[in-house]
Amino acid sequence: MTAEPHDLGGAKRRWRLVRTHPQREIVAEGHLQRQGFEVFLPKTVKTVRHARRLQQRIAAFFPCYLFLSLDATRQRWRCINGTFGVSHLVMCGDTPAAVPDGVVEDLIACSDQLGLYLPPSPAPGQKVRILAGPFSGQIAMVQRLDAAGRVRLLLDIMGGTVSARADHLAMVAA
Repeated sequence: MTAEPHDLGGAKRRWRLVRTHPQREIVAEGHLQRQGFEVFLPKTVKTVRHARRLQQRIAAFFPCYLFLSLDATRQRWRCINGTFGVSHLVMCGDTPAAVPDGVVEDLIACSDQLGLYLPPSPAPGQKVRILAGPFSGQIAMVQRLDAAGRVRLLLDIMGGTVSARADHLAMVAA
């Protein structure tokens, strides 16, 4: 599912971003694949409450978006906008906008048949090593988590305790 390497002749097969209609990502994925396009739709398992029951459903990790590999100079791509489930191809001027190299490849590497694998959130009281930002490399203790995936940390710096916030993906268990 990875994009082909860049040709020396200038033709490039790159990942492009497709905007879909709400909750039609899986439908759009199927229709684009039947047209011969290489498509990557990051998925996740989502818990949904319906009629007082909790159900597990597969949903798009990025609602209303999917990725499509395409050489805009050689492939016919205007038909994508008329595909069932597709709202439009994200454009940059008159050509489809290219996703930066490595982004989709990293998402594919973190995926399996069940969907995108994300490391679990740390628990309050757990010690973690910060991977990015101004406190990179520091050991901190998790104070609390919020619903948006942000973590409140306690750092021991210069003989005192400092509170900081970080994303749970920017840390690993220490």
